[in-house]
Amino acid sequence: MPSAIEVRKVPIHSVADASELAKLIDDGVMEASRVIAIIGKTEGNGGVNDYTRIIADRAFREVLIEKGAPEEQVKQVPIVWSGGTDGVISPHATIFATVDAEPTDEPRLTVGFAMSEQLLPEEIGRTSMVSKVADAVKVAMERAGITDPKDVHYVQTKTPLLTIHTIRDAKSRGKTVWTEHTHESMDLSNGVTALGIAVALGEIEMPTDADVMHNRDLYSAVASCSSGVELDQAQVVVVGNAPGVGGRYRIGHSVMKDALDQDGIWEAIKDAGLDLPERPHSSDLDGRLVNVFLKCEASQDGTVRGRRNAMLDDSDVHWHRQIKSCVGGVTAAVTGDPAVFVSVSAAHQGPEGGGPVAAIVDLG
Repeated sequence: MPSAIEVRKVPIHSVADASELAKLIDDGVMEASRVIAIIGKTEGNGGVNDYTRIIADRAFREVLIEKGAPEEQVKQVPIVWSGGTDGVISPHATIFATVDAEPTDEPRLTVGFAMSEQLLPEEIGRTSMVSKVADAVKVAMERAGITDPKDVHYVQTKTPLLTIHTIRDAKSRGKTVWTEHTHESMDLSNGVTALGIAVALGEIEMPTDADVMHNRDLYSAVASCSSGVELDQAQVVVVGNAPGVGGRYRIGHSVMKDALDQDGIWEAIKDAGLDLPERPHSSDLDGRLVNVFLKCEASQDGTVRGRRNAMLDDSDVHWHRQIKSCVGGVTAAVTGDPAVFVSVSAAHQGPEGGGPVAAIVDLG
């Protein structure tokens, strides 16, 4: 049986800052050697060359080693950074660590981690990647002690995207790639990863290569996929609930139907177990919401609730940054806290123009 989980959200005061993680360890909230995953937002451009992710990764791993965790163990800790804190979104990290707790029959937060087989550049966007991701999700579920896919509420991944170097590598071996546009490959990698999650959890049947990025009716309601230049495998963190684990925390999920769907956020919080009024306000959360995790996407028809917008036509500011800022503001208005995990590029993650929402709450 997996151990109980302690989870805390901490601010990041500068791009290379991990001082709040150090404080948690110094205060005895968690042990460095028992940190099992970190998911956070950094303040870079959110693009292919967003090196704030690498800087933050190094800072947090250095603190774990400094505080006594074995270096080889720290290298294996999944740390997933989503770059870009557009608008009011505040840089922060959510830290997961195992703790000792009395088992309980009530389902409580559990976390599992796995790495896929190596993903070659020619596989990005194709069903071979879907299969490799799906296999890794199943391993992570098993490690989390989850047997029923319905108990999975959030799957955070990090996968490789295409760079000029990896495109050149594929061509040198006589292979083709799905796209030669490196920024487009971010959406592609995220989308095909989400299809792998959906297959693993039984949300959809195995898609075809033609479905990738085209059939938006195929999606996962719990996938949150990010990609970058940091790795060549799928890094998979499965978060759900399981009985017998113990601890104070529980997770729930829902979907935002569009960029303004506050009800979708509240539904995820309620699904996690908080008893809230019919028309809740951020003050009703009373400090019990640890964090929310969302993906968002500009609707392909260029509208929200029937009103036209110019995001997809804007050549000055990419739509990634605009929709992230929009949904970040909507989410912060719900939670009353700008430190929310809002990530863009949500192809096959939630319904078209919307996205999945996961919420972790402290039940005491």
